[in-house]
Amino acid sequence: MPKPEIPRRGLMLVISSPSGAGKTTIAHALLQRDPGIAMSVSYTTRPKRPGETDGKDYHFVNLEAFNRMVAEGAFLEHAEVFGHAYGTPKEAVEASLKAGRDLLFDIDWQGNRQLRDAGDGDLVSVFILPPSTEELNRRLHNRAQDSEEVVAARMARAADEISHWEEFDYVVVNDDVAASVEAICSILKAERLRRARRVGLGHFVQGLRES
Repeated sequence: MPKPEIPRRGLMLVISSPSGAGKTTIAHALLQRDPGIAMSVSYTTRPKRPGETDGKDYHFVNLEAFNRMVAEGAFLEHAEVFGHAYGTPKEAVEASLKAGRDLLFDIDWQGNRQLRDAGDGDLVSVFILPPSTEELNRRLHNRAQDSEEVVAARMARAADEISHWEEFDYVVVNDDVAASVEAICSILKAERLRRARRVGLGHFVQGLRES
């Protein structure tokens, strides 16, 4: 017997953490493992990094264009992080959710707070903690993407970022990437089964009662 297809509204899965705690690595692993979720592509004013593609990793725009989009109400959330602006496009996200597609967000606590205000019922948020501050410092240095000054700034900011852990639905300590990805896959599987998101469930149940 074929499995019944019950229409579902998509969800917004936020993965947030201090810089270097592993959220980007975890996000990429999750995307490779689960074809049912796609990365939300944000707008940013920061320069492209080596290997990044416009429209895939981010939509790269100048500050004037970004501010115009803010004035037009084009973002679900936007924030400034380390001198650069980031924003989540409202229209693209809503279209995906209505179509039952899940979106993954790699954003900070400010963005998570704004997304919750904009669409609390659609949001599932996970905060990633490092196993220790020493390990966080080691990971930031091993990335070799930033200067010593930038690494120091990220470490100084980490304590403030970690203080917002209680604003998230789930907390995962990332001492092992594979285990962390497994935990988030379990969260995603359970959240997809929430009754409120399964918009076609009423019709399905009515059919059971009438048959």
